[in-house]
Amino acid sequence: MSQTIFVTGASRGIGAAIFASLSSDGAHVVGQSTSGDAGLLAADFADPIVPAEIWEQALERLGGRVDVLVNNAGVFEAAPLDADDAAWTAAWGRTMQVNLTASAELCRRAVRHFQVRGGGGRIVNIASRAAYRGDSPAHWHYAASKAGMVAMTKTIARAYAAEGILAFAVCPGFTMTGMADDYLASRGGDKLLADIPLGRVAMPDEVAETVRFLATAAPASMTGAVLDINGASYVR
Repeated sequence: MSQTIFVTGASRGIGAAIFASLSSDGAHVVGQSTSGDAGLLAADFADPIVPAEIWEQALERLGGRVDVLVNNAGVFEAAPLDADDAAWTAAWGRTMQVNLTASAELCRRAVRHFQVRGGGGRIVNIASRAAYRGDSPAHWHYAASKAGMVAMTKTIARAYAAEGILAFAVCPGFTMTGMADDYLASRGGDKLLADIPLGRVAMPDEVAETVRFLATAAPASMTGAVLDINGASYVR
């Protein structure tokens, strides 16, 4: 039986590369995007009720069985320190809801599904270098959401390893996506690239290959691992 995999944020960039990589392995992969284009499930994770709904939709489309959950959906929106109080707080709340709370909701449902079904399962959470290094002064909320994702991943790994439920996180640095292009342009691309010893940003397929390994082939003893893909711009 081929693996069944649910990937969020699958319409572009890293998510699209993950979706393609896992699909090429012969797995039955269902993806989510905000718009729902190209046959993906439509869901806006800014709405707190959506994660529960989209999990049920993915489960139905996958024939009642999910073997792997990949949480990739996220937003990267600036919240300058001098922004209006209400705007700053709203940006914080939206980022936490989309990047962390929605992922937590899906992880919870995945773990409970794995427990009821038996046989274990895997979760791969896409975090960020920002979880460890921090981010720009306008992105406290983004860094905090990704640090939370890493802590959540480690907690899941420790809590459920004995049941065969494995959890991993991936922390990319700058990756060649539209989101990263905009940020590089706004912050001075040459200066930021100079901070990456490899001399370039990562490519989406490099992240996707790492996710594919974790989702399908990584040994069970790796559970709880957090893998960096940042060109040595931050070495732990």
